[in-house]
Formats: sequence, C-alpha cells, structure tokens
Amino acid sequence: MIPTTYIELAAFPLTPNGKIDRPALPTPDGNRPELNGSYQPPTTTTQELLTSIWADLLHLDQIGTTDNFFDLGGHSLLATQAISRIEATFGIEIGLAALFDQPTIAELATVIDASATADQAPPIVAVPRDQKLPLSFAQQRLWFLDQLNPGSVEYNIPSPIPLTGELDIPTLQATLDCLIKRHEVLRTRLVADANGVPWQVIDPPSPFDLPIIDLASETDPFQAARAWVATDATTPFDLVNGPLIRGSLLRLADDEYVLALCMHHIVSDEWSADILGRELATMYQTFRSGQPNPLPALPVQYADFAVWQRDWLTGPVLDEQLGYWRTQLANPPVLDLPTDHSRPAVRSSAGAAIRFQLSTEVTQRLQDISRQNSSTMFMTLLAAYKVLLNKYTGQDDLIVGTPVANRNHAETEQLIGFFVNTLALRTDLSGDPIFTDLLTQIRATALAAYTHQDLPFEQLIDELAIARDRSRTPLTQAFFNYTLQPNTDVEPQEQGVTVAKFDLRLMFFQTGDNLTGVIEYSTTLFDQPTIHRMVGHLTELLTAITTNPSQHLSALSILTPDEHQQLTIDWNSATAELLPFNGVHELIAAQATLRPDATAVIHDDTPLTYAQLDARANQLAHHLQALGIGTEQIVALCLPTGPEAIIAIHAIWKTGAAYL
Repeated sequence: MIPTTYIELAAFPLTPNGKIDRPALPTPDGNRPELNGSYQPPTTTTQELLTSIWADLLHLDQIGTTDNFFDLGGHSLLATQAISRIEATFGIEIGLAALFDQPTIAELATVIDASATADQAPPIVAVPRDQKLPLSFAQQRLWFLDQLNPGSVEYNIPSPIPLTGELDIPTLQATLDCLIKRHEVLRTRLVADANGVPWQVIDPPSPFDLPIIDLASETDPFQAARAWVATDATTPFDLVNGPLIRGSLLRLADDEYVLALCMHHIVSDEWSADILGRELATMYQTFRSGQPNPLPALPVQYADFAVWQRDWLTGPVLDEQLGYWRTQLANPPVLDLPTDHSRPAVRSSAGAAIRFQLSTEVTQRLQDISRQNSSTMFMTLLAAYKVLLNKYTGQDDLIVGTPVANRNHAETEQLIGFFVNTLALRTDLSGDPIFTDLLTQIRATALAAYTHQDLPFEQLIDELAIARDRSRTPLTQAFFNYTLQPNTDVEPQEQGVTVAKFDLRLMFFQTGDNLTGVIEYSTTLFDQPTIHRMVGHLTELLTAITTNPSQHLSALSILTPDEHQQLTIDWNSATAELLPFNGVHELIAAQATLRPDATAVIHDDTPLTYAQLDARANQLAHHLQALGIGTEQIVALCLPTGPEAIIAIHAIWKTGAAYL
C-alpha cells in the first residue's frame, strides 16, 4: 500500500462542491522514482531486455541497472509475472527465488547469462611474457586483410576529443604517458616470424609523441581541425613498426583544443574508445590536483586474453559454436540491392553518409513496441531494417551483420583492445508475417546468436568455406548498429571521412528522447539522391510500424506522401492515344525494324538485341505452326527465367496462340 510515486501540489483541485476533483489530479509521468544512487543505464542486451520487462510491469520509463525491483514498487505477484516473462524471453528456468536473491537488473542479468551459457569458460589469467604471444582471432583477421591490401586505411579509428577551458599541457602529456603504460596493447606491434606467423610484440613504456598544431590563425579553426582529423584518418599505420596509436594536440584558441587521437582497429574498438576517454579524464583531473594515479592496476592485459581465447576456443566448445552457425547459415543468400552503378570487380571502401532524425513521437512509440513485445530497441529497429531490405530486393531470406562487444567476461570489461565481433543474423520473411511475429523471430535469433558470439567472424567464414569474392564483403553486405547514449545531447561526431566497409550500413544512436540515424553507403554503388530517397522510405516505414505493428509486412508502405501523389495521381493524369496494333508481338517486331541493334533482353550480363529476339522468335513460330499451333490454342510453357522464355513467349504470340 506504500505509494511508488509522489507528486507535490500547491493545493488539491476542487469541484464546485468543495470536494477533491479526482479527474483533475495530475497523472504520474512515469519517470523513475527518487532512489539512492545515480541512474546506471543498461549496457548489455540481457540488461536491456530485463529493463524492458520491468518497465512494462512497473509502469516506469526509466529503470537503472542498480535499482532494486522491490524498491521500485515490485511485489510478489509482480515478481512472479517478471520471472514468467524472463523465462519465456530467454528460454531458461531460474525460479522465483532468483529475483528475491538478486533484485537488481545487474545482478539478475548475471544469473541469466550464467544460465544461458552451456560451457562455463575458465577465468582469464596473466601469462609470462617470456613466450611468444599470439594474436587474437580478431587481430588475425585484420592482420590478414592488411597483408591482402597493404596501406589500407579502412580500419583507422579517428577519435578526436574536444578540450575546452584552460589546458595544462604537461599534465595532459603525463596522462597520455600513463595511459600508454597502463594498456600494453597501445604499445604493441604485430611482427611475423620466419614462417610468416604473426605475433604480438610489446614495447616497453615510452613518452607519447604529442606534437602541438596551432590552427588559431586559420580563418575557421574548427573547420581546419576537422580537415586535419580527416587527413590524419587517411594516413596508414605500420603494423610491424608501430606505433598503432598516434595523436596531435590541435590548438584552436587559448581555451579551445582538440586532442586528435587515431588508432588502428587492431588495438581498439568502440568500447575501448569509451574506456580511453573515461580514463584520460579521470587521470588528468587527479594529476592536475597533484594526486597519484587513482586507477587500480589491471590484473590482465589484452595479450593474456589472446592466449586464453586460443586455449579455450577448441575442442567441444569450438564444435558446439560451429555447429550452431553451420546450421544457422547453411546456403547463405547474397543480398541483391538495386544499385545506381555496376559493381566493380574489387570492392572499394569509398563511402559517404547521410544523417537524419526521427521524431520524439515515433521514438517513443518504438520504445513502447519494444517493451510490449519483450524486445530491445535494437531488435525492433533491426526488424524494420530487414523489412526495408525486403521491399528493396524482394528477398525473403536476409542476413544482416551487427557488431557485438564480445566482452562477456569480467576480466575484459576495463581493457582497451580489439574484442568486437560480427554476428550474422539471418531472418526468414516468407509468408508475409505480421511485424510483431517478425520481431519475435528476430529476438529469438539474436538471443541465440549472443550465446554463440565467441566464434570469430573470419573463422566462421573459413569454416563455412565461403568463396572469396573481392567485389563483396563475405556473408553479409548490409550492416546494422544501435548505440544507446542515455541522458546526452551529444550526437556521434563527424570525423570528416567515411569509410564504407559494407554496401549499406544503418546506424541508430539514442540521443535523449530522439533517435538519430545515419545511413553509410558505398559511393561506387549508390548516388546520394538514392540514399536520400531510402531515408524517406525508412522514415515512412517506421511511422507505419508505430501506427499499427500488427500489420502484415505487405501492408507496410514505404512511400512518402510526394511519391504516393506522383504514382497515383501525377503519372496517371494524362491520356494517350492507343497505338494501332493487335498484340505485344507486333510492338516488339516494330522495334526490331526501327532499332534493330538496341538491347531488348539482358540475362547474366549477356544482351539480346531486338533484331536477334525477333529473328529467333520467327524461327520458333514457324516450327510451332508446322506442328499445327495457331489461333485459339494454348501452348504449355515450362522454362526457367531467361532469354529462351522471352523468345518462346514472343513466338507463341506470333502464331496467334496463347501461352500457359
């Protein structure tokens, strides 16, 4: 009976009779009640799903991972409902006692993750440095790609950090030196032995080289800084000689600087960039006040993880992971997007990006749909992306790649390094399902994939024996990212350069109450107007989904209002005189006379001219007439799609018959 939420009023609203006007009382806004401690957002998929379940049961908009279920208003009945939904969502059995013993999101997520893991991995421990240190599987993938394409900048990660206010440059230098000393991976080089096998070589700590570039005299210092960062991002790293992190301090004004850091992906990832920024800020403030380094020593380093991974991902563990992915990705489809330009023989990484934003209303409705279907925003947005790809390609069998942090071990949470892995999520859209059923399928697929996320993507490609096609990325040509950025108005930074690692990549960033989207695309395949049109289609699709998520996929429209007007009204408002002809075959024959060398049919890049089409159809028509085929007769036709089918149809029409 204790209220969950309190609302303070200056006075109660009263009716004309002096009684409390209950309908006039304000409705609780659903915000998180005041609890001890600050709000901690969910950081894993398990935590996001738990947050969604709790929020729906407790009717709250914001639940932190350290909030207590019962302090938020939960009770035994709600606890029973929560456990029921959790077991249905994750496909496990944990029992009611688990929620009472572990009443926070963070604690309960640990229980769920442990229950979902069939093989408990041994802890990661430090190994002696007097032995050869192998590359992790992820590093090996990028090392191989660097050997295949030396000097590539596709995996450069620019990480500019704006610094405002009075800057203590010696303290910043000391902070960077300490950071490099703290994380071995930032002073690691990859050197191949006499047999061509690469190994990690860790250099001793040394001062970080930080040149100061003065841009204050430029007409537009901020634009000059962006250009400088873009140029630096296109400068290759030397994996053998290192270093694999570099930086410069760009001075824009006396109180405006940019710490322009750039790392190779082989020693870092997005999670690592967050660690780096957080530790830089902590150590800088502490050192500036004259205090020692406040960060505890790291018990293990990235090289220890690489040794552990090589030892653990073998035998039954490897067999189980491989078995799942072999079943999931048997006979994988190739995404056939309609492009503006022919696909080059060797894929180019030249790219561009278009940014857009969804309204607060659409964002809120998407969150509601996610909550009502025990899904995350990632899953809901991925489902919408798959619907868009289906409408563009007509393909029901779709594979979309997505990154996973792959830090499901406590020892890796505070390490800088290349842990991220790619998951290939396959979906079957056949049968015209309703959107919420598709969402259920995607949730199940994603949860199963997360349980099997340890197998490196490149090793998966090798195991599936997928033929190397240098014109496409292997297995998946479309990619999807979703990043939660709670309580911040800072949008993803523009780096001034876009590297297209895939044909198409859709990214969403949660920024406050809105979703910011970015479509990154290959400029060798698509023109900018096409992607602008795609943004409009995606926006309309998301609006249609939020209007009624129980619609069949075929009923979800992607047309913008202008396109609907153009297709249904503008292009149908004129009349034209019907040409005098007795059948389509006469129009084709007329083209063979007017434009004999013009292309009529293309199949597998082989053209057939109108003259060739008409001549071959005439030959077949004479043969059919000799067999007695003519007007008012039906010819059975059983041919695969191709030029022969077109020739046969044309010939049958010429005889006056119809084809079936």
